[in-house]
Amino acid sequence: MRRIKIFITTFFSLCLFAQKIDKAPSQPATDDYFGNKIIDEYRNLEDLKDSSTTKWMKSQTNYANSVINRIPNKDNYLNKRLEFDKKQGYSIYGLRITGNDKYFYLKQGSEERAAKVYFRNGFNGKEELLYDPADFISSFQDASDKSNHQFLVNLLSPSWDGSRLVISLTENGKEISEVIVMDVDKKYVHPEIITNTDPASIGGIKWLGDNSGFFYVYYPVTDSNSKEYGKNIQTVLYRIGEDPKKLNTIFSDSNNPDLNIEENTYPAIMVFNADDQYYVGNLVDSEDFRRTFIIGKEDLLKGKKNWRPLYNKEDKIPYMRLTGEDIYFLSGYNNTLNYKLCKTNAKNPNFKNPEVLVPEKVDEVITGYLVTKDGVYYTRTKNGVEAKLYLYKDGKERNIPTPFVSGNISLEAKGKDFSDIWITCSGWANDEQRFRYNLKKDAFTPENLTPLVQYPEFADIVAEEITVKSYDGVEVPLSLIHNKNIKKDGNIPVLINGYGAYAESYFPYFSLSYLLWIKQGGMVAVPHVRGGGEKGEQWHIDGQKSKKTNSWKDLIACTEYLINQNYTSPKKIALLGGSAGGILMGRAMTERPDLFRVVLIESGVLNTLRNEYGGVGKSAALEYGNLNNPNDFKGLLEMDAYHHIEKGVKYPATLVTSGINDPRVSPWMPAKFAAKLLANNASGNPILLKIDYAGGHGGDIPMVQRYANIGDMFAFAFWQLGLPDYQPKN
Repeated sequence: MRRIKIFITTFFSLCLFAQKIDKAPSQPATDDYFGNKIIDEYRNLEDLKDSSTTKWMKSQTNYANSVINRIPNKDNYLNKRLEFDKKQGYSIYGLRITGNDKYFYLKQGSEERAAKVYFRNGFNGKEELLYDPADFISSFQDASDKSNHQFLVNLLSPSWDGSRLVISLTENGKEISEVIVMDVDKKYVHPEIITNTDPASIGGIKWLGDNSGFFYVYYPVTDSNSKEYGKNIQTVLYRIGEDPKKLNTIFSDSNNPDLNIEENTYPAIMVFNADDQYYVGNLVDSEDFRRTFIIGKEDLLKGKKNWRPLYNKEDKIPYMRLTGEDIYFLSGYNNTLNYKLCKTNAKNPNFKNPEVLVPEKVDEVITGYLVTKDGVYYTRTKNGVEAKLYLYKDGKERNIPTPFVSGNISLEAKGKDFSDIWITCSGWANDEQRFRYNLKKDAFTPENLTPLVQYPEFADIVAEEITVKSYDGVEVPLSLIHNKNIKKDGNIPVLINGYGAYAESYFPYFSLSYLLWIKQGGMVAVPHVRGGGEKGEQWHIDGQKSKKTNSWKDLIACTEYLINQNYTSPKKIALLGGSAGGILMGRAMTERPDLFRVVLIESGVLNTLRNEYGGVGKSAALEYGNLNNPNDFKGLLEMDAYHHIEKGVKYPATLVTSGINDPRVSPWMPAKFAAKLLANNASGNPILLKIDYAGGHGGDIPMVQRYANIGDMFAFAFWQLGLPDYQPKN
């Protein structure tokens, strides 16, 4: 063992020396925020067109790959995931069911690089292949050009009668999509291609009642590094067969100046049923509560612009559903932080004093609902990890026991005129299962589209749900997933994964990534920190803007609990977070670098003072704070991990990753963080920057590519945590 340690030290000392010679180019800039002068040492790295920046980023990626490739068993995760995929045979996702029982979905075989589009008439109908995304690539005339394109289907949207299907395709993780339309019976793909849209993220595809066309959200500028990106977004009406370049804008700031639509919002139209007499316009931003308008269907289609306000942010409505003249909605108004289910009338709406169908519960949050012919089905969740199903019918509510205890329940239904309802249940240790519920028989019938696979190697894995007191006495939910025979000997490799932003709850789900970590003798810990939505809207409020410190202090408290309970020790703890979770992990490591051995950050928001200048940063001001507000500035600076890196501090081993095509968090942000960390770290621990030059924000890439990226992170962590099978040998 000693000989191996000497070799490792020698090899990586040489590599580290080579890495330090290749220092990041630095051209400092000084900003004055309300009398506070802030020096930004690597402002120049924000210019992704500068040759010195791109050269350095590529050299660091090459270096990171060279280090990771020296780790024994570094492909273990990738191989295991491919083995599991082969065992399952295929996976199905993106399911859409029409009112006349036509099923559209994506199916990917274990040997396939990309999912294809399939159709069946009813659950038991014969499966038919409708579309292969490779056919879209083949439309490129230049043969040499084809190899540079990898399109994946990221959204399916059938018309109301299932006669037509919109297929959205995205390239190399860019998210911005190309949209095509197919006539299903003839499998005829219309030649027109709609560009500059992202229906998988914003607005979706909303079909007209007669199936002749649809609404979609149009981006005038699609370069996420442009200052104009995210501005002047508009909803366009497209009718099948028209020229997509001749935009028929029907909802935007330029088209509706009287609505005072904010520059960095996404005007989108919501459509709920084919026969609804209204369209609802929603100004989408990073908050759950949004300015919303309503207009008569015929008025809009005739070109009228007589939108009228429906509700404002102050009405605290995270979501609504229109059924005829009735509006069903969740309300957080008047400090109803866990929401109540309400009803009002579209002609004379009253959102402040509506009919209350289901009142608020103190310890459970209403997390979802659907309106059917038989009533309103809804879910409530406690601490983000204990889910229950309910039905409101004939003025009464009742609990419906699910087939097994679930950490998360999602709902699916055909609409207000149908009794059909499906639930999907999942948990940390329970694979996802889908059931059809029959109200008359009060019975669930399994309707899984993907084969259920038994994993005997994970039979002993259990999940514990506990709470831990944070620094200020607040109880923070903590999920622990581990082998039931685990020993508290202080040596368990722990992966701490969290998010804590945008009121998003980290619901339990069956993760083979987690289980493979545990199979190596480890534990996965998920602290449900403030900033998420696990305990209602107040939980979110207490972890945003100037209160964002609560998020990483909650994580630190949970980490200290695991150490004090002798589960683990600082030399055995790895952090993993991405996107807004980069704030959580970046500030935890910069505030308490002594608590962690490894930090893994994917496409992380690590430089919040500059966040509005990259990706969708301006719209994120509602979550993190506005630079033009002195109080918000203090919060933004406090949560900025980049500006909390200090000279001479011993930081954990760190792997920072990004996708070059990331439209949400520009890759310069992880690059700046890595550059400053490399220049200031005193520990000698490896600091790696790895850019995926065929990826984006993590999704919308081939599954094999995603597995390989996760596998690299796990291998790096296992090496640094001292697992014997991952130590380089002479």
